[in-house]
Amino acid sequence: MSRAFILLLDSFGLGALPDADKYGDAGANTFGHIAAWAAQEGKPMSLPNLEKLGLAAAARQACGEWAAGFHQRDGFTGAYGVAREQSTGKDTQSGHWEIAGVPVLFDWGYFPRTVPSFPKELTEKLQELAKLPGFLGNCHASGTTIINELGDEHVATAKPILYTSADSVLQIAAHEEHFGLARLYEVCEIAYELVKPYNIGRVIARPFVGANGDYKRTANRHDYAVPPPSPTLLDHVKDAGGDVIALGKISDIFAAQGVTKLVKGPDNMALFDRLVEAADSAPDHSLTFVNFVDFDMMFGHRRDLAGYANALHELDARLPEFMAKMKDGDIAVITADHGCDPSWTGSDHTREHIPVLFFGPGVAPRALPTADTFSDIGATLAKHLGVKPLSNGTPLL
Repeated sequence: MSRAFILLLDSFGLGALPDADKYGDAGANTFGHIAAWAAQEGKPMSLPNLEKLGLAAAARQACGEWAAGFHQRDGFTGAYGVAREQSTGKDTQSGHWEIAGVPVLFDWGYFPRTVPSFPKELTEKLQELAKLPGFLGNCHASGTTIINELGDEHVATAKPILYTSADSVLQIAAHEEHFGLARLYEVCEIAYELVKPYNIGRVIARPFVGANGDYKRTANRHDYAVPPPSPTLLDHVKDAGGDVIALGKISDIFAAQGVTKLVKGPDNMALFDRLVEAADSAPDHSLTFVNFVDFDMMFGHRRDLAGYANALHELDARLPEFMAKMKDGDIAVITADHGCDPSWTGSDHTREHIPVLFFGPGVAPRALPTADTFSDIGATLAKHLGVKPLSNGTPLL
């Protein structure tokens, strides 16, 4: 029996990368700053299961300091370290693809911070083809903020809300009931074709519900993403006859390339339920890949330190439940795709080291060297599963 699991804590960075100054992120530290804030509040964090796997020791490896309130120096149960990003930028797709063996060595297209953010010819063509009365927003924004600010006007006018971020993305938000979910998807499909000349990575449908300035995004989000430019770990597992079980937004990020089964979930804890179920039912030679999106979407981008800390406590408390389901020959890794420091200025991702915490019945506890590419994670799992080696990355175990 050999199975692999990737538990990706979306945006859980452990400290700025050496080149973070190029991105305005020198000094960013998602985990370190959350821990420091909690200690200052008189409520130091306690993540005993992650700490046993080597989380705090890995964070010290990244930034040179122990996180406030974390004291375990030995007796670890995982193989722990950190990885540096080889890809340019700090995008969701870049981080995920690089983990799976395909670093993004080209420059994505990005929309400027000017208002309007989107080229006139793009919005005019989208309005014409989608038969829309116009658009709202057309700027860089936090999704939750702009939806509450413009939701009432959207409902009254049927004009979708367009916005972007530091990612290579065009996001379109619309009310599920007043505008219609199928209609939103149709608009996004048109937009996906229109942004190709701009080298944009994703168009994201952002449906929401609610009324009178009180709106909430739903789990019916859908990403229209460009596929990876070459085969990833997911493809290698699938091509070898193994199952690739994508939980959450993983299938969207890889444009369904290499995925054999898609499982959705509305939030972190629902996705953890699905992960536990997968640990029960996933067959031999399978890869299960889950993205816990709330860390990024609900707390990192919203600069919510308390919410982020609480979400970490919730996940840590449930780790033993997953570990108890692991079988001989299983390997799992806890990692991330970038940072999103909730103490940082703005609302964008931060360029940081990511954790590399391997564990499982056959994993010997040890400190790992700093990986020069996220792809070392995928290379390690490819070796474990006995599939074709990745074109990038070196096994860490």
